Amino acid sequence: MVPADVTVISGDELRARGATDLRSALALVAGTEAPSGGDTGPAGAVPSFWGLHEFDAFLLVVDGVPWGGAFNPSIPTLDLNDVERIEVMKGAAPVMFGATSFVGIIQVIHYPAGYAANRITVGVGDRGSARGSMSLALPDIGSYQQSLAVDGESLGYADKRETVSNGHVLYRGSLPLMDGDFGIDGDLTFQRQVPPSPVILEGTALTTRTPRDANYNPADARIDENRYHAALHYTRSTSAGDWDTTLSFAHSDIVDIRGFLRPTLLDDGSSPNADSQAQRRLIQDGYFDTHLSMEASRGLSFVWGLDALYGFGKQASVNGEYYAPLNGQGLAPPTTALHIDEINTVSDTRIFVGQYVQADWKPTPRLDVLAGLRLNETLENKTSAHLDGFDPTANTLDHNKKNVVRPAGTLGFSYRTWSDGADEAVLYADYRNAFKPAAIDFGPDNTPNVLNPETAQSYEAGLKGKLFGGRFDYQTEAFLLNFKNLVVATTDALGNPVLQNAGGERLQGVELETRTQLGNSLLLAANVSYHDAKFTHFTVDDNGTPVDVSGRQLTLSPPILASAGLIYTLAAGLDGSLTANYVGSRFLNEENTATASAYATLDAHISYGFGTWRLSLDVQNLADQRPPVTQSEFGAGSYYLLDGRRLFLSLTKAL
Repeated sequence: MVPADVTVISGDELRARGATDLRSALALVAGTEAPSGGDTGPAGAVPSFWGLHEFDAFLLVVDGVPWGGAFNPSIPTLDLNDVERIEVMKGAAPVMFGATSFVGIIQVIHYPAGYAANRITVGVGDRGSARGSMSLALPDIGSYQQSLAVDGESLGYADKRETVSNGHVLYRGSLPLMDGDFGIDGDLTFQRQVPPSPVILEGTALTTRTPRDANYNPADARIDENRYHAALHYTRSTSAGDWDTTLSFAHSDIVDIRGFLRPTLLDDGSSPNADSQAQRRLIQDGYFDTHLSMEASRGLSFVWGLDALYGFGKQASVNGEYYAPLNGQGLAPPTTALHIDEINTVSDTRIFVGQYVQADWKPTPRLDVLAGLRLNETLENKTSAHLDGFDPTANTLDHNKKNVVRPAGTLGFSYRTWSDGADEAVLYADYRNAFKPAAIDFGPDNTPNVLNPETAQSYEAGLKGKLFGGRFDYQTEAFLLNFKNLVVATTDALGNPVLQNAGGERLQGVELETRTQLGNSLLLAANVSYHDAKFTHFTVDDNGTPVDVSGRQLTLSPPILASAGLIYTLAAGLDGSLTANYVGSRFLNEENTATASAYATLDAHISYGFGTWRLSLDVQNLADQRPPVTQSEFGAGSYYLLDGRRLFLSLTKAL
């Protein structure tokens, strides 16, 4: 009985809904949205929990490893092929996994070694899209078990220049070793993206002077990433308890070339109206965790452990400026043809270490008390350099570091107030105190400062359980989170995009999530949430004028979110699903002067099974809604739009 709001999405449900990305995977989780795209490219996404739309305020865990390490969640390289289940928990991370999150945890779990979904799929879609995937359990070699998942896709978009092409391989192996179990994971991702151009906010609305899917990036624009990841796992039972150890390391090489229109939107035919960046960056992240789980007397158990997150990031950004006609006709010049206005470099090393203990006490069959305490020790060293292309006297070199030692913890309880066979009602409440060093966006500008760490205290209370013989699942909760030093994207007095600490924020609301099994093959899910996310004290710079936005809503935080899904599954014959999502109106800027209207999307999955084959048609965003969903942190005052309608026809063979 975990004292928190937890949703488990099975791999079978993902496949029954045709969910292949984070947006569709989380579509039926109450109070959550994850529109695709953003500054990380069309393969990325920015999930929202509790009304906070922030690229690093949540934790992404893949097969027991924080995906992105001490930096930011690596969503573009997340792969949902051969997923056994996804677990989503609202609120800050437990005392495990380091100083990593405040509002939610997404844990993606693939099939273990020796098991797999065992299927092959090929598909074709509109705008020249295609994909293929394979997952299978490989033959055992003695007591050594292994499995393999391979997939790749090429996606086209309404913007004809925007594309995503990637290939992914996941190998998992396990072997009994020294009275325990040893596991190895190898994960390779090769990704090529051509990003879209976000739309400029002009006054209180998105500009109408640029066509919706015009692309103003330089001719050589791309976001290319090669990521290599390996993880070792070892589990062994000892006289003191179960001992678990994980060690992982990932290396990423990234080329990031693109440009952003300036908010002034000049179009005189000669004056530069866009800024370019040609970046090369290296990201390395490591993770180590070892802990002992032990059972004590009288319903008391403990987890003792320590972990460490290591991150090293190095980047050089060669920046220039260019002119792009606002009508979207023609191609902007490549960055190699532009004058070098500046070169900004950054080298950042992060080490987050923690020791933790978690106690679980069950004094009665009805009551469960959970308490955790963690000591965080974070070290960050950052070196930044600025080379000016016009004035060498403006060159700068900065060294900054920040070391923080701070405790964090959680305390909660669950109480089964009623039970009758498969039905029950469980009341829960918890308090969590969380801490996280500020994010680094690796943007094009010179940002030498190390921002203050973010902190938050959250309170939850809820009720969850089952009714009608276990056929109806429900969970509802109320939450309150007090935030300090949230990292937000704003502009400086010159109109350049910058990240800064916001003074304080308060997130509060209620969420309701239900699932009803209407028959052996029919499932109905319905969810609704109300969020109130406001700045409690913060002043922004509005073209050189300070504006106090205390009491105003956070950007891109809709008060109302709702979703509903109907899933009909059969082993053979016709089946399918419908998923509808509603997103209420929200503000695009901190001043709350620019509003985006509410919208709704509908996804459909229809398939027919015959023998070991299944033919499927998937339609995402059937009504082709294109509202602004994510704010750029690199392009000042600009917003990415929701992906347009997408159709895919797929053929799957069960192995």
